[in-house]
Amino acid sequence: MIDKLNSPQREAVTLPPQHALVLAGAGSGKTRVLTTRMAWLIQTGQVSPLGILAVTFTNKAAREMTARVSSILPIDIRGMWIGTFHGLCNRMLRAHHRDAGLPQAFQILDTADQLAAIKRLLKANGVDDDKYPPREVQRFINGAKEEGQRPSDVEAYDSFRRRMIEIYALYEVQCQREGVVDFPELLLRAYELLSRNEPVRAHYQRRFKHVLVDEFQDTNTLQYKWLRLLAGGGASMFAVGDDDQSIYAFRGANVGNMSDFERDYAHGTVIRLEQNYRSYGHILDAANALISHNNGRLGKNLWTEQGEGEQIRVVEQPTDLSEAQWLVDEVRGLISDGRERSQIAVLYRSNAQSRVIEHALFSAGVAYKVYGGLRFFERQEIKHALAYLRLMANPDDDTSWMRVVNFPPRGIGARTLEMLGDQARAFDTSLSSAVARVPGKGGSNLAQFAMMINKLSFETRLLPLPELVEHVIAQSGLMAHYEQDREGADRIENLNELVNAAAAFVIEADMSGLPAGVVVQAPMTGATTVIADAGQDVVLDPMQEGFNGLSPLMAFLSHAALEAGDNQAQAGQDAVQLMTVHAAKGLEFDAVFITGIEEGLFPHENSTSDPSGLEEERRLMYVAITRARERLYFSLAQSRMLHGQTRYAMRSRFLSEVPDVHMKWLTPKQGLGDSEPRWKTSNYSGDTYGRQAAPRAVPVPPKMLASGVTVGAQQFRVGQGVRHARFGEGTIIGLAGTGLDAQAQIQFRDVGAKTLALGVAKLDIIQS
Repeated sequence: MIDKLNSPQREAVTLPPQHALVLAGAGSGKTRVLTTRMAWLIQTGQVSPLGILAVTFTNKAAREMTARVSSILPIDIRGMWIGTFHGLCNRMLRAHHRDAGLPQAFQILDTADQLAAIKRLLKANGVDDDKYPPREVQRFINGAKEEGQRPSDVEAYDSFRRRMIEIYALYEVQCQREGVVDFPELLLRAYELLSRNEPVRAHYQRRFKHVLVDEFQDTNTLQYKWLRLLAGGGASMFAVGDDDQSIYAFRGANVGNMSDFERDYAHGTVIRLEQNYRSYGHILDAANALISHNNGRLGKNLWTEQGEGEQIRVVEQPTDLSEAQWLVDEVRGLISDGRERSQIAVLYRSNAQSRVIEHALFSAGVAYKVYGGLRFFERQEIKHALAYLRLMANPDDDTSWMRVVNFPPRGIGARTLEMLGDQARAFDTSLSSAVARVPGKGGSNLAQFAMMINKLSFETRLLPLPELVEHVIAQSGLMAHYEQDREGADRIENLNELVNAAAAFVIEADMSGLPAGVVVQAPMTGATTVIADAGQDVVLDPMQEGFNGLSPLMAFLSHAALEAGDNQAQAGQDAVQLMTVHAAKGLEFDAVFITGIEEGLFPHENSTSDPSGLEEERRLMYVAITRARERLYFSLAQSRMLHGQTRYAMRSRFLSEVPDVHMKWLTPKQGLGDSEPRWKTSNYSGDTYGRQAAPRAVPVPPKMLASGVTVGAQQFRVGQGVRHARFGEGTIIGLAGTGLDAQAQIQFRDVGAKTLALGVAKLDIIQS
């Protein structure tokens, strides 16, 4: 059983009955240690199978633990307590439902069911769901429960919080009356059962002699309290985890539990599993160097006997589009070399980044799969936005009508929609055509929705496609709806990315048929693409019928439908794996691309002012690096379309925290110096990726270093005020090129930074 274990693994498996903390680095065989420890305890007669409690976080991990123990020991282990926190608490409450104050057949609400129950509660009690949004109420209730707090335990320090506590109390009464529990309630009710019922607590303390915990760094406050109660009768607690991989603070995980456990229980019995069986040396040394910048670590250093392997390949591209194209070319090369697509992973910090990458893979005919999430055009908020756009193009689209007629909620209920459907069938018309036949308030609300669609169509009839999309997202109420949801940040990023998708579509559409020398300027962003050298420079009118005979909107909707449905991996198909870094935890691949390694993106801009947030971002980067077995890529872009506009980025600080000896730059460093981008000082005070003291440092693209250029009869210089017909007044903060090829980066007062081709854009110089 233990012959194939290395020395630290063997030490952990064969420990006598005592508390111990096992610091298990990435790829160090922690699951093997956990399962072998259980088998060792049983086979050596130290405990019966029923005297072990083993807890983890996912059903997949619990099944794997059970299967491994079963493969080692020739015994029936079905009665063993191996499972997730929620699964084991459910088992305990089923056995003691009366003591827990629950009906025997209590039902469990999943997250969606819980939200529906909260909405029903708010409506029944006349609570304004604009002031108290259901999702925020759900988050408040769950957060309190995960801290072990009932309504009477929560401090009411203002009127809003006092009302939230009252809603929490009403929710508890409703759940008790209906005989249902939500996920956080399972754990809280099980904790209260043990803490308040001495006979039940004593029973489990006598039964479980060994408590083993997987992924201990992901435990929250209440989970740790529950474990302490179970181990309070003298059981040995064996905690396995990695504080360097604690990346779920947003879910309530408390990385400090590991230090607390070492102090309260382990008392110095800390075993470090540092030999990595997954990755080559350059990858591990890079991860070690990066994570060493975090404070308060328990400390470990990964190493391998496999040798150094290849250096990390680093690529810096001018734009996110060229980054995606380079990535696709590299992926094709890996596939040509015999690499399985499923062993290639593309990781990104933000979900919104996937859209550009998906488009590049789609265009190249490379099958891919979005792991643990939806493809860009399948995401709820994107489908909602596209439904509004489809209704503007075709009001008789009943599927789109039904999708958004009451989203965001506008008081149109099921009964009203049923009446509408009856009228449409009776007169053989579309739903929109039957609106006038629905009486009463319901009919009035339907008419208002139809008028809104007509109004959007009228208001956007002359707008370029990206501005049209942006206007519809705002005026439909979608953006405001998700802004009210504190967990809606990803959805907002995706909606902004849809505007970027429209701008990119305008640039890319029908380029093959354009005359030589055309400069295509994207509305909104001002990004330009030169189709060929020399010739007459013109601007492609995004409103012309130049999209294979379709209007820009119809062409874009067709494009979205095709990308949503084609070239996606089928079940079992070999496909490139796309995912966020969070979704990648626990996985490993032969080749890994970590994209968008730019300040403000990775680390995320929301974390850079908070030391604890920045340390979690660094742990996230550590997780990303250690997913790679053989080959690792870092990629970044000097400019990226974010939130509907081009932003210039500086390299992530994480790149400077990895020693150069472990990296191989595949692109020239663009004359930017060894490790830092070149900066130009300006009095500009708007948003940048860096948090600099005034006067603030504004990142300038590497080629934008000219102090002045002449275009025709006009002279432009950095710091000069200019006026644009669409974007308003702004200040030039960077210049590049000469003559008609010159470009200017301009910080506009109202719409942010944009890059314009000076030979195309009509700019008036503001005389100072």
